[in-house]
Amino acid sequence: MKKENNEIIYTDKIALLGLGKDNLALLNLLDKHNAPIEVTICDFRSMDLLPRLNLKNIKPSYQLGTSFNQNLYQFDILYRSPGWSLSCPGIKEARKNKKIKITSALNIFFELCPSKNIIGVTGTKGKGTTATLIYEILKAAFKGKRKVFLGGNIGISPLSFLEKINTKDFIILELSSFQLEDLNYSPFISVITNLYKEHLAPADPNNPNYHLSFSSYWKSKLNIASKKNNKYLIANKSLQNKLEKENLDSHITYFSSSSLPTKLKGDYNKENIAASVAVSKILKIKPAIYKKIILNFNNLEHRLELVTNKKGVTYYNNTFSTTPESTILDLESFSTRIIQIAGGADKGADFKGLARAIKKNTSLLILLPGLGSDKIKNELKKINFPKNKLAVVKNMKDAVKIAKLNSRPSDTVLLSTGCASFGIFKNYKERGNLFKKYVNEK
Repeated sequence: MKKENNEIIYTDKIALLGLGKDNLALLNLLDKHNAPIEVTICDFRSMDLLPRLNLKNIKPSYQLGTSFNQNLYQFDILYRSPGWSLSCPGIKEARKNKKIKITSALNIFFELCPSKNIIGVTGTKGKGTTATLIYEILKAAFKGKRKVFLGGNIGISPLSFLEKINTKDFIILELSSFQLEDLNYSPFISVITNLYKEHLAPADPNNPNYHLSFSSYWKSKLNIASKKNNKYLIANKSLQNKLEKENLDSHITYFSSSSLPTKLKGDYNKENIAASVAVSKILKIKPAIYKKIILNFNNLEHRLELVTNKKGVTYYNNTFSTTPESTILDLESFSTRIIQIAGGADKGADFKGLARAIKKNTSLLILLPGLGSDKIKNELKKINFPKNKLAVVKNMKDAVKIAKLNSRPSDTVLLSTGCASFGIFKNYKERGNLFKKYVNEK
């Protein structure tokens, strides 16, 4: 698909590889414009598990179940969902057809977006908070003179608001490594919050994509600034040595920690604030504006979210902490006695550092089921973590029950798992929501 003389031109035969939010938004856009195309939805899920469609013009065909990735070479264009691996055998076979185009809904957004004022935010952790903070600052700065949009990996496909954008508007996109790995464009301003080992093994049955090495993971992240249209790159100071080895045309600004007053919990959020300040300065936003937003900005849901305080015990939900590194930072953000709920599925992480942090900071560790939990237990055993400070449970209900029974006034009960959620939960959101549910029960 391309844009010519403000008209959207479509190809004949396309396949949507996975019907997630991005491809669903693309399908709705195609349907709205009554595109003269044949659409096939390829997805490993059964029909009853796919999103419901409300189409007026397009009647898609389906390749589901075991045939989801077969004969992909027969299409003109493949639109890949972020969860669909580029190393998929179906894609490898399709590449033999030199005429076939393999792209994504995000590439289409960059091609068709009427504004070049796109700010992209990536990083292992903090990208959602940073992107949202920048979004709130820009909204306050422009006061309706320009529209500001927020989308991407945060759960909103940018194609869903594409036709609302004017040439001077701003778009803030949270971008995952899987969205970036085959992106043909870079945002005008790019932010890299940090880099830890992540997504090096499949851990999510609904999003099984992963990177074959830490190097390929980094290259995917770096794609946010590797194209010529990127003018500014704002990066964590910890990445300076890596970035100096790269051949980038961007003007690079490094950030560390901000000392500005804020309600945000978690010392690492000082870096997210510093990144948003760097963006504000590039856009020449008045300090009074961004300082006010930063002062009143709260943690996002599931990201070190304050749940409640009961009988002097404070409960925090950071189900979004799915790496050992991010959980270590959580543990270092509290000076109170911590009862921690952790563990779950393993994504190929090293838990040695987390085990040391748990021994130093956690008064009682409650482990959920999963291979990641087994690895954590093994590392704790090596450093003689007391057995009476460890509990293993079957579900979140039991975890919260034990936490409540063992807590005392001024304690912090912290859900920060260091592991993926899959196994006993549908996703990290369900894990966090169940934690909040049982915490708030009498």
